[in-house]
Amino acid sequence: MSRVAVIDAGGANFGSVCYALERLGATPAIVRDAAGLGDAQRIVLPGVGAAAPAMALLRERGFAEALPALRVPLLGICLGMQLLFDASEEGDVACLGLLPGRVRKLRGVPGLRVPHMGWNTLETIGASPLLDGIDAETSAYFVHGYAAPVTDDCIAACTHGERFAAMVQRGNVGGAQFHPERSSAAGARLLANFLAWEPSP
Repeated sequence: MSRVAVIDAGGANFGSVCYALERLGATPAIVRDAAGLGDAQRIVLPGVGAAAPAMALLRERGFAEALPALRVPLLGICLGMQLLFDASEEGDVACLGLLPGRVRKLRGVPGLRVPHMGWNTLETIGASPLLDGIDAETSAYFVHGYAAPVTDDCIAACTHGERFAAMVQRGNVGGAQFHPERSSAAGARLLANFLAWEPSP
């Protein structure tokens, strides 16, 4: 089974992500600097927290330079997915630039709480091996106050007052705004799909 590097970007969820990967037979290794990515066959960038401090840590530890140069499958989770984009208005920070677009704060509407917390329905809108076995109308668990736009790279959307990207994929780069490690069978299927994913060169 693939060696999976799980990047410690300062969030608290990388431990539960590792346990979810282990249940699927993977061998996850928490890495805290870019040198730890050397022999990784797959990379996961989880994140809980704010964009500006997370990006500062990624730059300080060499990840911001290393990740765009790698061609192995990369999966961003929650804040980790947001960091794949050009920029975030959370702290007005430049991000990794692996996907075009700017992450913006969710607008609250009457009767809907922001941050968006809890189960919500995915709307599949694109084709990707990451979606194999994940049916339209599947529910997943979200916790976030900022969201990425629905662009050509969006393969699944979600609506909480407004429509936003729930899953993205471009080349070897994928992302999930929801928490697969907390999303029951759908989350396990996404991680299993990621472990089997062989992006086109």
